[in-house]
Amino acid sequence: MEILYSEVFKEHKPLRYHPENPERLELAIEGLRNSGLWMNIREPPEAKVEKLLRVHSEKYVEMIRELSKTGFSFVDPDTYVSQATWKAALKAFGAAVEAARLALKKKDIYLALVRPPGHHAGKNGRAFKAPTLGFCIFNNSAGAALEIKDALGDAVVIDFDVHHGNGTQEIFWDDNEVVHIDIHEKAIYPGSGEIYDVGGKGAEGSKVNIPMPHYSKDDDYILAWREIVLPILEEIAPRVIVVSAGFDAFKDDGLATVELTEKFYQFAGASLSKFSLAVVLEGGYSVGLKRGLPAFIRGYISGKAHREGIYPSYEAVKVVEAAKEIYGKWWEIG
Repeated sequence: MEILYSEVFKEHKPLRYHPENPERLELAIEGLRNSGLWMNIREPPEAKVEKLLRVHSEKYVEMIRELSKTGFSFVDPDTYVSQATWKAALKAFGAAVEAARLALKKKDIYLALVRPPGHHAGKNGRAFKAPTLGFCIFNNSAGAALEIKDALGDAVVIDFDVHHGNGTQEIFWDDNEVVHIDIHEKAIYPGSGEIYDVGGKGAEGSKVNIPMPHYSKDDDYILAWREIVLPILEEIAPRVIVVSAGFDAFKDDGLATVELTEKFYQFAGASLSKFSLAVVLEGGYSVGLKRGLPAFIRGYISGKAHREGIYPSYEAVKVVEAAKEIYGKWWEIG
């Protein structure tokens, strides 16, 4: 295990209270320390602008650069830019790409413990008609996915943040060589990620959306993971996976109704233990970072997944069965 982290990430900060603030990293580090996982810390490189331009338009990148020069301002009602945002965002993107490079070299888990987050950022900023950028600046996970695609010819991104990764989906919408699996709470921000959003022309089936019911619990998510996520991974057999790792689906984390605990996150980590992982931090604002993040990593390291019986809700079973029917056109899930 290695952690790509820089104190520069804390310099991207609001003038007043905002859920996406430097304390998020302090909570994550506290949780990792308490679990004996704060180790092998590596200062990440700063991404070159040319790398950003593979993901985002020049106009959007330059807008962020210029806003950062002016001091503090808001890109939209949710998303701010401070004087240090440009440098922090370049480092975050660079950390994600470096995590992918390391994951390609040696099977292990490489955590890009970064902010600002990125999975809501599309090519031109706001994606799929979302009202805002949702705290995100540059799409770090997309950068990691392209690094893997360059090396292997294809890539897999799994996003379990409670909010749909609309930016990532938009960037790769027409790319059938990037499989994007996204499990999220339905009908909340950013309003995308419907079950029938399967990818653009020629890329149908490469975008897999599992919108989970409000108040879903561990067993609901485990059902979806077992029935949809794992069979697709078995079929693809990827060497490396990018994980857009948000921990805001943890119970009482603050921005959603899903009620996950360590049980799901440890299960998810263990279920991916045979793959090399480039893990990129997305959301998580309180208890999810302190407890969900360490549980995911512990699961990966131990390889011990939950094997007891599960008791999902009727609503979750309906979603999973509907998803299996739709995506069964392209994948062996039945």
